[in-house]
Amino acid sequence: MTHSDDRETAFQRARSPEAKAAREQAILDAARTLGADRGIRSVTLTDIADAVGMHKSAMLRYFETREEIFLRLTADGWREWTPALCERIAAASTAQEVATAFASTLAARGPFCDLLAQAPLNLERNVSVEAVRSFKLTTGASLAHIADAVRMALPSLPPIASTDVVAVATSLAGTFWQISTPPPEIAELYRSDPRLGHALIDLEPRLQRILTAYLMGALED
Repeated sequence: MTHSDDRETAFQRARSPEAKAAREQAILDAARTLGADRGIRSVTLTDIADAVGMHKSAMLRYFETREEIFLRLTADGWREWTPALCERIAAASTAQEVATAFASTLAARGPFCDLLAQAPLNLERNVSVEAVRSFKLTTGASLAHIADAVRMALPSLPPIASTDVVAVATSLAGTFWQISTPPPEIAELYRSDPRLGHALIDLEPRLQRILTAYLMGALED
């Protein structure tokens, strides 16, 4: 029996809730590392299985699809980002400072931005209804916390704007991250041809400018 077979047998014999939770976490950790290194779109279920030393068929006992794995990681990303963002917003008192809190915390979380872009396009479309329900409950709770923090920092902001700014920030962060991280050969093309300079963007300052404009406009309504 090979070392790989030994590891697979160990996974098959994980029967206790604690052991199963540990296997689940190992799968999530492997997917997180691979996604950060390669980009989520290029990571297959087989890649993740190989990284944790399992056959793909055995891993399906823990997650039904690769999309379910990455949707779980997206939910984890929301749970990690929300308190960090709210702490930054609590120290803000102007639209620009709130916008900077969003832009800087998102720019510091590139893999989360990648997940934000992939979630509505792919990750929510090949999973069970219950997986989507769990994910939406997580994002809904995060949205409520962030909107409350924004209202505390900017009391004159209309309530709907405190919710909308979260949608604007996360949607644009996902999109801008994809644009700002092209493959190396494409990035070189943009740098070498002056006509393509507009294709090179810096996520954080652009997001900060747009969010500032949105919040200032909403405060004037």
